[in-house]
Amino acid sequence: MEYEIVWSIPATKQLKSLDRSIAKRIYEKVDALSQNPERYVEKLVRYPYYRLRVGDYRVILDIKHESVRILILKVGHRSIVYDR
Repeated sequence: MEYEIVWSIPATKQLKSLDRSIAKRIYEKVDALSQNPERYVEKLVRYPYYRLRVGDYRVILDIKHESVRILILKVGHRSIVYDR
């Protein structure tokens, strides 16, 4: 079963603002989630979301098993991505 990956508007803007080589690495790693998302992500403590590590960058996402979708919520450097 393959998950559909949906990028939120803020996450798309954040990805576009990054250096091209970093953005490419993040996009490729997110694309690999469609086959088996639990293999690469970790659950966030006190939040219903997950995180994906890509070097010093993090992708905050939500996995919707019932609709077979992965929603990408935030993308950014690890020092600022967890700030509200």
